[in-house]
Amino acid sequence: MSASPSRAGTGSSPPPTRRKAASLALITLAQVLALSLWFSGTAAGPGMAREAALPPGFLAWLTGGVQLGFVLGTLASAALALPDRVEPRRLIAGACLLGAAANAAILLLPPGDPLVIAARGATGLALACVYPVGMKLAAGWAGPRDAGLVVGLLVGGLTLGSASPHLANALGGLGWRSAVGLASLATLAGAGLILLARPGPRHAAAPPFRPGLALELFRHRGTRLATLGYLGHMWELYAMWAWIGAYLAASFAAAGSAASPALASFAVMAAGALGCIAGGWLADRIGRARFTIEAMAVSGACCLLAGPAFGAAPWLVMALCLAWGATVVADSAQFSAAVAEASPPGLSGTMLTVQTSLGFALTLPAIHLMPVAEAWLGWGGGAFALLAPGPVLGCLAMARLVRRPA
Repeated sequence: MSASPSRAGTGSSPPPTRRKAASLALITLAQVLALSLWFSGTAAGPGMAREAALPPGFLAWLTGGVQLGFVLGTLASAALALPDRVEPRRLIAGACLLGAAANAAILLLPPGDPLVIAARGATGLALACVYPVGMKLAAGWAGPRDAGLVVGLLVGGLTLGSASPHLANALGGLGWRSAVGLASLATLAGAGLILLARPGPRHAAAPPFRPGLALELFRHRGTRLATLGYLGHMWELYAMWAWIGAYLAASFAAAGSAASPALASFAVMAAGALGCIAGGWLADRIGRARFTIEAMAVSGACCLLAGPAFGAAPWLVMALCLAWGATVVADSAQFSAAVAEASPPGLSGTMLTVQTSLGFALTLPAIHLMPVAEAWLGWGGGAFALLAPGPVLGCLAMARLVRRPA
């Protein structure tokens, strides 16, 4: 007998649209929870400094250690093509367990201990198999008209997760140990959620492994130029995220304001989540390369305006920083979407991992440049202006894609 109309289309599997929405929601939520590890140490830094005298450069390395571990992890992952050879959900879940354990190890160490930086490095090593592999999973669900929005949702999750430790500090009553512990618990929850997601229809099987697969990124004009644009973007992004809290605290103090720097830092970084989603929707309509140029032009201008705005009325400083927070990361997903679209079949995970590895390697000198620049120029003297060349060079690379689309 044929199925009755009332039962047609039903079965054990939900409709494709519902599967897509559910899987993207799970992937994004898992990223939000797991990426809280990234800045948990940075947010804990001020509490550590109040508790003990910290060695010179220790606070910078709370973020820099994660970046270094992430770079080393992505290099190893890309060289072995792990994102395309290992089932992605299990790879992410395993990495979440490692990251949660490495982050929790900080709770067993006294503030200022060099092993704290080592634990942050191990955390970054684990995240190398969370963020790029999550982008591969999300890209598997992307269609020809919504790739920017799909990956934008994921990077928005990264942004919100990265901002969450600042919110925990702003709520008050939470010591730095509580903030670190909550980040590890959130990551464990992320490990469970990612196993419930499904790979999308564009999840292609990897080709046979051969040494040098990672170098495919440089052999294709589209992936090469998108990566150059991404490098300019990354020179600015993480240095801004790492030091915006210190900038806001000093600016509010100079203005005699009692505004909360922790809450303001969360708002600035969280604005990037909205920027990623809105940017993904817009990029799918006006073109990925064109949108990245517009976003980098605005964020680069904010780099230059941060110095003159220092110490001004808090509402004015926050207006500038919210615009900066929204645009500094709004284009990040579009570089990834461009590489995913232009990658050889079955190699998008490896290509995305190489791209992010190069970008995060560049964040290390930028992050460590800022305290030197602040000591030399001061926040009001234009320390953040040293980040502006990144978006300028990124705009030039992406302009070549606008003139000659790959």
